[in-house]
Amino acid sequence: MSDDGAGRTPETTSRDGSPRQAWAGLPWLVRTAVLWSACLVVVSAGLYLVGRIAVLLAPLAIALAATVFLTALLDPVLLRLRRLRLPAALAALLTVLLLLGILVGVGALVWNLTASQFSELSEELQRGLQRSRDFVTSTLPVSDQQLDRLIDQGRQALSQGSLDPVSGARTVGEVLGSALLALVLLFFLLKDGRSMWHWVLDRATGPNRAVAAEAGRIGWRTLGAYSRGTMMIAAIDAIGIGLALVVLRVPLALPLALIVFLGGFVPIIGATVTGAVAVLVALAANGPVTALLTLAAVIAVQQIEGNLLEPLIMKRQVRLHPAVILVAVTAGTLIGGIAGAFVAVPVTAVIWRIVDTVQQQRESSVAG
Repeated sequence: MSDDGAGRTPETTSRDGSPRQAWAGLPWLVRTAVLWSACLVVVSAGLYLVGRIAVLLAPLAIALAATVFLTALLDPVLLRLRRLRLPAALAALLTVLLLLGILVGVGALVWNLTASQFSELSEELQRGLQRSRDFVTSTLPVSDQQLDRLIDQGRQALSQGSLDPVSGARTVGEVLGSALLALVLLFFLLKDGRSMWHWVLDRATGPNRAVAAEAGRIGWRTLGAYSRGTMMIAAIDAIGIGLALVVLRVPLALPLALIVFLGGFVPIIGATVTGAVAVLVALAANGPVTALLTLAAVIAVQQIEGNLLEPLIMKRQVRLHPAVILVAVTAGTLIGGIAGAFVAVPVTAVIWRIVDTVQQQRESSVAG
């Protein structure tokens, strides 16, 4: 073993030196990996903790998420009413009443036109599933007994998670309570949201105030653009696929278009699932040729929307890579179920824009 000239071997120096010297003696790649791993663990633990708290307080979390989403969506309406010199309370009340009028009007219209058809939807889906079953058993090396066994296992899993009447009534009460809470909070955020934000900014001092103001402005603009853009894209998908279903004379075109519209709020996965439902109903009602044409129409509408309309509507600062969207939707679904899938992407987009803005502000201050 070689000597370093002072009577100590390198191993002894590393073992007897201070922790700082031992850390400096590590290769730079190891130090970088350790730091990034520690940061990743801390961030992941924080996000997991926030997610678990949101799940425990699910009615409150859903009400808050819906309130913020609707506030960002309706903020332009409030600003236009404020330009007419209306008081803040009256402008907020009119905005909430406009939202309720639209929801009630659309709901009544859809119910009047399709109430008699909703009972047929389950029957059409059953026939579609039966045809799909026949196709699977005749094409793939799967017997009827094996398929029945898989279906029974799925039914048992669903029955284990079924709710009793008491739990069902409690769930309905929680949903109604969350909706009422969201409406009340929506009124107050529309009325006093800006003054609340200025109060928060007044508590920040020095250069942090400018950074917080810019990050908040960019984050709010991103959420508003995402909310309005997502609604427009969902409406385009619903109109395009609905028209295709009408042309192909697929029954239940309006309910299916409504399902496509709701699924459009979950990027990528929602459009895929709702499109599959439309194809399944077309298969059950009109056969495989109509189902293939419906599938072609669904793919065409989604390709036009994803490659042409989405970049124009969502703008570059709101868009996320599809891989990031899939990871965010999957994580949101695992943590919060359907509600988590709805809010995962906007939360990710806002956080990304805020972090990017803070980083740019710090770089510009260092350069200055």
